Amino acid sequence: MADDFVKAVEDGLKLSKRLYFGKDRPVTPPKVPSSMDKSGAVDMLLPKSPMVYAVITDPKIVDNPDIPSYQPYVHGRCDPPSLIPLQMNAVELDVDCYLDTAFVRVSGTWRVHCVMGSKSCDCRIAVPMGDQGSILGVEAEISGKSYHTQLIALGENDGAGKSASVETGSFLKPNIFTLTLPQIDGGSYLSIRLRWSQKLSYRDGEFSVNVPFKFPEYVTPAIKKIPKREKIHLNVNAGTGTEVLCNTSSHHLKQLRRDVGKLGYSYESEVLKWSNIDFDFSYTVSPSHIFGGVLLQSPSLHDVDQREMFCMYLLPGTAKSRKVFKKDVIFIVDISGSMQGKPLEDTKNALAVALSKLDPGDSFNIVAFNGETYLFSTSMELATKEAVERAHQWIGINFIAGGSTNICAPLTKAVEMLTNSRGSIPIIFLVTDGAVEDERQICDAMKSRLTNGGSICPRIYTFGIGSYCNHYFLRMLAMISRGYYGAAYDLDSIEIQMQKLFTRGFSSVLANIAIDTLKDLDEFEMYPSRIPDLSSESPLIVSGRYQGKFPDTLKAKGFLGDLSNFVVELKLQLAKDIPLDRICAKQQIDLLTAQAWFSEDKRLEEKVSKMSVQTGVLCEYTRMIIVETDERNNASESPGTKKGSKKSDHQKILDSEVPKTIMLQNLGIGFGDLTATAENFPPGSEIPKLPEVAEIFVKAASNCCSTLGNKCCCLCCIECCNKLNDQCVIVLTQLCTALACFGCFECCSNLCCCGQDGQ
Repeated sequence: MADDFVKAVEDGLKLSKRLYFGKDRPVTPPKVPSSMDKSGAVDMLLPKSPMVYAVITDPKIVDNPDIPSYQPYVHGRCDPPSLIPLQMNAVELDVDCYLDTAFVRVSGTWRVHCVMGSKSCDCRIAVPMGDQGSILGVEAEISGKSYHTQLIALGENDGAGKSASVETGSFLKPNIFTLTLPQIDGGSYLSIRLRWSQKLSYRDGEFSVNVPFKFPEYVTPAIKKIPKREKIHLNVNAGTGTEVLCNTSSHHLKQLRRDVGKLGYSYESEVLKWSNIDFDFSYTVSPSHIFGGVLLQSPSLHDVDQREMFCMYLLPGTAKSRKVFKKDVIFIVDISGSMQGKPLEDTKNALAVALSKLDPGDSFNIVAFNGETYLFSTSMELATKEAVERAHQWIGINFIAGGSTNICAPLTKAVEMLTNSRGSIPIIFLVTDGAVEDERQICDAMKSRLTNGGSICPRIYTFGIGSYCNHYFLRMLAMISRGYYGAAYDLDSIEIQMQKLFTRGFSSVLANIAIDTLKDLDEFEMYPSRIPDLSSESPLIVSGRYQGKFPDTLKAKGFLGDLSNFVVELKLQLAKDIPLDRICAKQQIDLLTAQAWFSEDKRLEEKVSKMSVQTGVLCEYTRMIIVETDERNNASESPGTKKGSKKSDHQKILDSEVPKTIMLQNLGIGFGDLTATAENFPPGSEIPKLPEVAEIFVKAASNCCSTLGNKCCCLCCIECCNKLNDQCVIVLTQLCTALACFGCFECCSNLCCCGQDGQ
């Protein structure tokens, strides 16, 4: 899908060369990347900041709405449609950072500068987001019309609004959301507000936020006299009640306020060109030692859950001399047929880096699986230089994609090998791109074995590749074992994301974390239910709900790397200016969805759905809709303005007040695809669908006619027709009529049937 988008933008940039802006132009016409460097072109043309594109199906409408260019007439249509980036007249960025989450709002004004004033086109909004971004909402106002997105429960309002095609709303990539607004007049101004959340990066006690804010040169307005004002507002509330220090900033921010645990900055400037760098900001919170706290907050009146809220955080600090755990590590890697090519090669590279990071005192093993199980060694091997070298050779020989997928056997074997681990932390890394039928049975078996195990049970770190594996099964497996879950929905991010998960598993500084006094609370729930280990690579956030009086003092205890006991007192404070429900929403929804899948509990699914609608965070049990409100109809249609039947006037008023809705296709990742796994479809590929009979005939007729047209000239056709007898003429006429009927059928299907799931 990303390649198709890039090709459409490339075609759109070529079309935009038809536009004439006079001599008063501050920027050069857009340059189309060379097709010789495909990877560079894809990287250059994918949006790296909020963008809006004109969707052009008819190239004849491309022109400056203010100054006609009188370009030569263009024949034909754009199939698929071209995308012309719209020029932006103003932009404002607001970033609010709380704990480990950033909430981003972007407001901007774009103009349909490339379509005749008498014509209209669809406009596609692209929203690139940062690390683990989650779209929260889109609002737009255009010439008396307004649009906004909202979430509804699955099954709600079915049939009330028309269904949309994939292009209307979908994820171009896991971190790029696109939404299409219908039929915007040429020359119109679009006022758009975008909202999303993303995770902060953490390293050595330093938090950092990176927001895509790199605008290409060709979105700068082509008229110098138009003022271009760029605004940035940043608020930091660490929630720790400790001093916060600013480290670096990509833009020249002016400090507005500075309180304990809080920072406020702003930036505003008249610019000639929009920002060509992302917005980066980093700050330090934690001291050199492990510390934490608990934030308490009461629910709002409209909250679907009226229990009290709590959020516990632990920060690993910056101490470099802290002893890390000795590790017993088993890598379980899927080598089924669908892993062939880039997925398996990137997995090999990430595994090679992970092996190089093991200490000589650590032990390891490697298990490859498809329908069978292949062991590097029958027992754990010390991570000596010779053993690691033999492992590289074994990987090169045995990591050959082929066969089916069987997860249970290798996972059971790995747990058995780590059962007797002493003086170390046992870790299993499971990498797969497929779904299997016995996933719930696997979770049941692991839950029974791991919860009844020794003092430190094996941690299972799961990693899912693509959309065909069941990511909620992998998340559930990690939660049961106090491990972590990672994923790469995009093939280009496999190696990077896998290395992050490996590094996180190798850097645990506090294990078997427990807080006993919380269990005495009424109606107590905690997410995740089993607290994972604290890693030096990221803070640990645990949230939940409760009834009753929260303890006055709270302590967290666990094991350090030298297996000594560790206790840290958690500071309690009321979260006055921190939206706990929004900060914890994504984590809670994902974990509860995994539990709902595992338990097949419909009431839990309904609970997740209500949380999703309330917080705006997408889930598997909600759908996003576009609500269109036409304020012009509301203003023009009022009682007594027109003479006629009272019933018809009243009905017109009611119709104008009812907003139109467009239901987007499901934006969730789903619960795996057993068919795609069984057929070994590679990650990122689409399951082939057989075309309809009418489509086959239309394409065949179109290809036939185009081929004949290319082979014949007008004079040859005239001479040939003169020599035809009457019967041949009749047959030829009937053939042309049949082809015309097929063309009419295609046109009618596009006009009348496009609302039915895009078909």
